Amino acid sequence: MRYIYLLAIMLSVSAPAFSKHIIGGVFSYVCNGGGNYTFTLKMYRDCSDPTGAYFDNNAPFSIYKQEANGTYTLQTTIFRSPQIVTPLEPAENPCITIPPNVCVQEGIYTFDYQFTDWPSASSYHISYQRCCRNATISNIVTPDQVGATFTVELTPAAQVLCNNSPVFDNFPPIVVCVNEPLVFDHSATDAEGDQLVYEFCSPLLGGGQGGGQGCNAILPNPACPPPYTEASFVNPPYSPLNPMGGSPQMAINPLTGMLTGTPNLQGQFVVAVCVKEYRNGQLLSVIRRDFQFNVAVCQQLVDAHVNTPGLTAIGADYFLKTCYDLDIPFENLSTNNSFVDSVQWQFDINGNTQLYDTWNLMVNFPAAGLYEGRLILNPGSECNDTANIFVEIYPEVLANFDYDYDTCVAGPVSFLDRSAIIGAGQLVKWRWQLEPTVADSIQRNPVHVYEMTGTTFVKLEVEDEHGCKDDTVRSVVYQPVPAIILVKPNDTISCAPATVFFNNQSSPIDANYTIQWDFGDGERGTDISPTHTYLDTGTFDVRLEITSPIGCYTDTIFSQLVRILSPPVAGFSFDPTNPDNFNPVVNFFDESVDAKYWDWYVDGQLVAQMPNFSYTFPDTGLHEVRLIVVHPEKCLDTLVQYLDVVPKVTFFLPNAFTPNEDTVNDLFMGTGVTRGVTNFSLAIWDRYGQKIFETDRIDEPWNGQVNNSDKAALNGLYVYVVSFTGPRGEPFEYRGYATLLR
Repeated sequence: MRYIYLLAIMLSVSAPAFSKHIIGGVFSYVCNGGGNYTFTLKMYRDCSDPTGAYFDNNAPFSIYKQEANGTYTLQTTIFRSPQIVTPLEPAENPCITIPPNVCVQEGIYTFDYQFTDWPSASSYHISYQRCCRNATISNIVTPDQVGATFTVELTPAAQVLCNNSPVFDNFPPIVVCVNEPLVFDHSATDAEGDQLVYEFCSPLLGGGQGGGQGCNAILPNPACPPPYTEASFVNPPYSPLNPMGGSPQMAINPLTGMLTGTPNLQGQFVVAVCVKEYRNGQLLSVIRRDFQFNVAVCQQLVDAHVNTPGLTAIGADYFLKTCYDLDIPFENLSTNNSFVDSVQWQFDINGNTQLYDTWNLMVNFPAAGLYEGRLILNPGSECNDTANIFVEIYPEVLANFDYDYDTCVAGPVSFLDRSAIIGAGQLVKWRWQLEPTVADSIQRNPVHVYEMTGTTFVKLEVEDEHGCKDDTVRSVVYQPVPAIILVKPNDTISCAPATVFFNNQSSPIDANYTIQWDFGDGERGTDISPTHTYLDTGTFDVRLEITSPIGCYTDTIFSQLVRILSPPVAGFSFDPTNPDNFNPVVNFFDESVDAKYWDWYVDGQLVAQMPNFSYTFPDTGLHEVRLIVVHPEKCLDTLVQYLDVVPKVTFFLPNAFTPNEDTVNDLFMGTGVTRGVTNFSLAIWDRYGQKIFETDRIDEPWNGQVNNSDKAALNGLYVYVVSFTGPRGEPFEYRGYATLLR
């Protein structure tokens, strides 16, 4: 399909004039003999924004000589203005439209220089530096803050041979389309026919946004000496060897210089290609071209595009395979309408080519078969495009089936496929939906046993080798009696009173059948799956009768199906009957009748599974004790009793203490079991009736000082009164005497 219309591209963004114009350049040289050389710099700038900087007039080109110790000596700086400035345009094509903001210029600087020390054993480096690159560059770090160094090395070997450098043949494409294959001849020509080897390399940085004329100046004067800093790439995915990404990744043939790949990221990318020149295996020169590739979203100017349900597109070819659909609509989705002057549809039908000139088209094909057609935009014009259409219509498929079964005795239903193809072909797949709640069958003639009765809608879908399908639905009436009566009680041995659920698993039956149950204890029922309660003990026969809606009958007697036993009786005693926190261990004794298993629970926690056991209560208060006993036939009985573990309190006070700070008997304080005590009060008076200490904290002692201050109480006899409330609200009071001795 041809050709492309560039939808969007951005070659620059708003910024100061010094920070946007450089998009590449390359140095080359010609040896005129006797140490005289002509040097040429081809430099490229973005001219899309009038605020961008122009090519430098009096641009400084500095020549450095490499000394034996590795340093570089400035020989001279030559100032030149561009001799030629040429606008560069893409190759002209009437089917390509370029937006007006795409502008690239080439400026050519040329100067001669006579080397006095020639041929020299040292290299000469000719360099020019300038800031800055476009801020919109995607693959290097801070592009708007760095510029470029354009340099060429005149090696000693090249001087001896009066070598001429290679010169690149072609200018790189201004615009590259994203996700479109790129093939560009990046080769060079060498006047002496030397061997050339191509590779990706790193662009060189130079200049900056600083003031003055130093290395970080916009235009360093003189240019700074080697070595030069290589550009830092944004990782991932970019690097000098992968400057644009892509799938496949951009690559350059080392022998031909052919650059290939498919860029898949939109943006602007700095790419550097180095060509190394060899003669008889000796490296003479390295020429580095640095250029900005602009990858943009592209669209075909006229693009023939067709659509209809089921259509598959492969490039410019459209394929439709349909199952006996003779009337096929084709929708013309071609673009760009403003460039489409006329359309023509062509279809080859029965040996004749049918022509149509409508934008959209409905084609009535006569029968199944293969047909070819095409949609041509602007037929006869240079800017045209064609979509090729291939239609294959398969023969008609018709689904059909029969079925058969014994109407009175429950059994399988046999299904027989009667489907056909009207024309050549064969059926390869069958899919039966025999009932909504079971898995489908993929057999051609399945046999199915229905668990439920009634009318079922059965669907058959068939498919031929081309994937063409048809389906049909028929109703199947199924109302036999069960071949076998199956009953599954939830319990057959239990204790009276026992409630038994009889799960009737006979199939097929439903609410339209007549059901009669005889439970064996004189009671009857008519539910399909009833629940019955046995009040008396004994062994019982159960009888079930089933009659279908069409009068078919069957019955079964289940002898001695249910056995009802007497239930167990739970009982227990315990000792002591009045435990307390000083005596919390209680012994429990089983007194149950007909118990085989025992589960003892205290406050909801399982603590024992034996007839008798002992238990230590961890706390006072009322506790629930539950015994669950199990009959040998799994019948249960439960007994619950409550025990009160009484909280008791003890409290003792000394009759003397010696607060002499010898750490022995220095404090007057009560001891005992006081958990749960509230409203505590301790008061102490001297013999004159003066209160010298009082506290409401049971853990606060008297230290022998007046009110526990720094004033010592006198030796002698003191009166104390202690009162508090017990855990269950009972009052306690203690009165006595305490002797203080120091």
